[in-house]
Amino acid sequence: MSIQRLLVVLTVVNVALLAFSLAQSRTVPVQGVAPVLRGHALEIVDDRGRVRASIAVLPANPGVRMPDGTTGYPETVLLRLISSDGGPHVKLAATEDGSALVLGGESDPTYVQLLARGVSTSLRLSDKNGHEQLIKP
Repeated sequence: MSIQRLLVVLTVVNVALLAFSLAQSRTVPVQGVAPVLRGHALEIVDDRGRVRASIAVLPANPGVRMPDGTTGYPETVLLRLISSDGGPHVKLAATEDGSALVLGGESDPTYVQLLARGVSTSLRLSDKNGHEQLIKP
């Protein structure tokens, strides 16, 4: 058997395998959508692997001292949306006794904080120079 005949046979075999392979590569139909996604936390990362959004359940911490002078923090569900430089520009929290929304600006400490906890509510505004205004009903 000559080399030329061997090459022709191998080429025919390769073409047949390619045709068979292409015939088998049909798309698989979707089996359905899972009704619920369950886990302890969810993180969305960018193409560099940095966390850009997260949602998590944080345990209660009875020993922490809060800025308003109270002690303790209840279990919290926290959603964070994070900028490319790592700053959490949006925080949405739900606790057993209320909720909070914080919107951060370009420079720290520029933010707006809307808080409804227990029977009280407040709106806190802070500019880039650290000047704050607290609004309570």
